[in-house]
Amino acid sequence: MADESGKRQVKAFDVRMIIALLMAVYGAVLTVLGLWVTTDAEIADSAGININLWAGLGMLITATAFLAWARWRPVVVPSAEEETTEAN
Repeated sequence: MADESGKRQVKAFDVRMIIALLMAVYGAVLTVLGLWVTTDAEIADSAGININLWAGLGMLITATAFLAWARWRPVVVPSAEEETTEAN
């Protein structure tokens, strides 16, 4: 995709998007486990903290931060004209 200056943005293969996707999937799984599957005995074993829930929410927040970062600061690939100008 090119913007008004003729530069292309890399979106689908940006490593931040891949990290955000993985963090979102794992975060969603942990959040569901923390809300509906974790027993009181497991919470008692982890010092009274529902670690699955908090870790899942933290991962979802981190995934959101990576998505925001990738959207606000996209990777821009220079055009062919700029590459030849910089090489000279």
